[in-house]
Amino acid sequence: MELRVLQYFLAVAREGSITRAAASLHLSQPTLSRQIQELERELGKQLLNREARKITLTEEGMLLKERAEEILQLAERTENEIASAGAAQLSGRVYIGAGEAYSFRLLARAIKTVQAKYPKITFDITSSGSGDLFEKMERGLLDFALVFGPVDQTKYHMIRLAEEERWGVLMKKDAPLAQKEKITPMDLADQPLLLSKTSLTDSTLLNWMHKDRDQVNVKDTYNLIYNGSRMVEEGIGYALTIEKLINVTDTDLVFRLLDPPVSAEVHFVWKKYQTLSKAAQCYLDEVKKIMRDTE
Repeated sequence: MELRVLQYFLAVAREGSITRAAASLHLSQPTLSRQIQELERELGKQLLNREARKITLTEEGMLLKERAEEILQLAERTENEIASAGAAQLSGRVYIGAGEAYSFRLLARAIKTVQAKYPKITFDITSSGSGDLFEKMERGLLDFALVFGPVDQTKYHMIRLAEEERWGVLMKKDAPLAQKEKITPMDLADQPLLLSKTSLTDSTLLNWMHKDRDQVNVKDTYNLIYNGSRMVEEGIGYALTIEKLINVTDTDLVFRLLDPPVSAEVHFVWKKYQTLSKAAQCYLDEVKKIMRDTE
C-alpha cells in the first residue's frame, strides 16, 4: 500500500463520493476510481459500498480508514522529526494525550514556556480516556499522556502530580440537591445521572455509590464535560465530573463535592525504552521542572 493511495481512500471515505473526492484531490474521476479498485484488489477485500447516490464503507473499509489515519499520522510525524533533526533552531511537533483534568494547566504552562524559547516547536493535543491514550502510545501516536489511575511501571515512566482531582456533581442552581453542601451516595439514588464514558469503564464511582452498573439510573453519557454541562443546563440530569473543569461563576450551575470524598490520582506518563525527539525531550525537561516547583 502506498501512502498516496491511502490518502485517496480517506478522501473518498470523507466525501462519500468519488466525484467530490476526485475534485478535492485534483484528480480525474476515472483515475481515482482505478486507484481505489487497485487497492481493493491488492487487499482482496471490497472497501466501498457503491450505491447510486452515495458511497459508504464496508466493515473492512471502516477498519482500513482507522488504520490509514494512524499510518499517515505516524508517517507525517516521522518526516517532521527527521526534517527538524538538523535544523539550526530547535523545532518539531510534540504529541500529547490527556483526559479531562484541571491538572492539564501544568502541561499548558510547560507548553507556553517551551514555545517562548523555541517558537518552532508545536503541539498536538488529543483528549480521550486513559485506555485509549495508552493504546495510542503503544502505537507510537503519542509522546506523552496525562492519565488517571494506576500505571504499569514496567512499561511506562511516570510522574505523579502532587494534587489529586476531586469528584463531585454538577447541577442546576434550582436542583433539589443544590441546597446540600456535599453529595452522598444516598442523595443520588434513583436520580437521573450523566456520566462520562470513561467513568463507566472505571469502577471508582460505582464503588462509591455501592451499586452495580444496572442499579444506577444513568440517563445519558458524554465524552467531554463541556457538552455534559450543556445537558445539565437543560435540566436533563446531574453530571458527575472532576472539580474545576467547568467554571460555574455567573452561570445557572453549581458544583458540589462527593461525601465521602472521591479523588483520582493523575500521572504524566511516557513509554520506556523509546527515543524521544529533541522537541519532545525539551518539553519533558520543562514538565519535570514545573512538577518539581509545584511539590
